[in-house]
Amino acid sequence: MNLKPIGYVYSPYKERKDAPSQGRNKDDDFKIEILDEYVDALKGLEKRTHLIVLYWLDKGKRDKLKTFTPHDKKTEKGTFATRSPNRPNPIAFNIVDLDKIEGNILYVRGMDALDGSAVIDIKPYVKEIDCIN
Repeated sequence: MNLKPIGYVYSPYKERKDAPSQGRNKDDDFKIEILDEYVDALKGLEKRTHLIVLYWLDKGKRDKLKTFTPHDKKTEKGTFATRSPNRPNPIAFNIVDLDKIEGNILYVRGMDALDGSAVIDIKPYVKEIDCIN
């Protein structure tokens, strides 16, 4: 399996301790810079209001299989039962608000990514498909 970054996140969060446990709970501004070779893949994205952004948690610990959550520090859970950044394949998933696109820069809100995080994919968020009632 080969993953290539398609871009990088410019974030107000420089260290893990700076980031919230869930980006949707904050309204901080982020920029996602898409690499020049992938700019054509943005065509049509400007019509969307929300995006799914997958990015790499390079500071995550890949050997932790159990953890405590910020909401329950007494009950240890398996990593797959949490949204911890510590996981065998540290891939993060955020649904973000898309404010605008200027060239190869996406202006978004609702992330918890650290500055410099590698973006590995972007998909349009489609309420009728992605929201399960």
